[in-house]
Amino acid sequence: MPHLTTPDGLSLHYTDTGGEGRPLVLIHGWPLSGSTFNRNAASFYEAGLRVITYDRRGFGESGKPDSGYDYDTLAADTASLLEYLDLHDAVVLGFSMGGGEAAKLAGRHNERVAGVIFSGSITPALCISDNNPDGAMPMSAFEELSRGCAADRDAFLDSFITTFYSTQDAGLLVDEEIRGEALQIARQSGAIAAPATILIWATDLRAEVAAIKVPTLVLHGDGDQNVPLGASSARMPELVPHAELVVLKGAPHGANDSHAEQWEGAILDFVSRLD
Repeated sequence: MPHLTTPDGLSLHYTDTGGEGRPLVLIHGWPLSGSTFNRNAASFYEAGLRVITYDRRGFGESGKPDSGYDYDTLAADTASLLEYLDLHDAVVLGFSMGGGEAAKLAGRHNERVAGVIFSGSITPALCISDNNPDGAMPMSAFEELSRGCAADRDAFLDSFITTFYSTQDAGLLVDEEIRGEALQIARQSGAIAAPATILIWATDLRAEVAAIKVPTLVLHGDGDQNVPLGASSARMPELVPHAELVVLKGAPHGANDSHAEQWEGAILDFVSRLD
């Protein structure tokens, strides 16, 4: 399987469908890997796009170092991938915590990025603070989640993945095969990486998203229990006035599987309208 080596010597696993279409780079959420997009990637490729996924450091088949779990480092990894593959006019999609890398790239006006998509993203700022009262929860709650993951990772992952695909009203919205597959992917996460990256969900990314100039799509399920819509994506148009917000009715966090047709359709429509 293809790997690239980052400037700090880490091996990053990636996939690339190839082809002449516009590059679509899919950045996965916690605690998964690029393979969580396998079904979606096939659809996007059939629609004419060149689809690239990769495993964030600490997850999937990538290296699992003891440190480097901050958004500056993680975004540098993504930038290394875009440079290594010499991508141009790419659309970068950040799913859940992957919104952090996407925000850093687009907010810094990476010349290789032509459009950005946030799906179920933690942006703009989930952590409640004196100057961010509209976040989801205080830092102490992120720390508690991190400790819970470190103490019993298997149980934490099992519960998290169930909620990932569930809404409060409808319960689990995918079959057990899909849930079980995601859980197996989640178990590839590093023992250090998994709890460490929970803490960076609290990163304040308002300045980064406010600096985005490229076309922007924001997708979010209104039944998302992992990243509440009101504390995240619903706030994005305030900071990115040109952003297009699409709310997927009845969708949980893992809308790419539970509501794949609507999720993929919104993305393909957005990409089709780019210059």
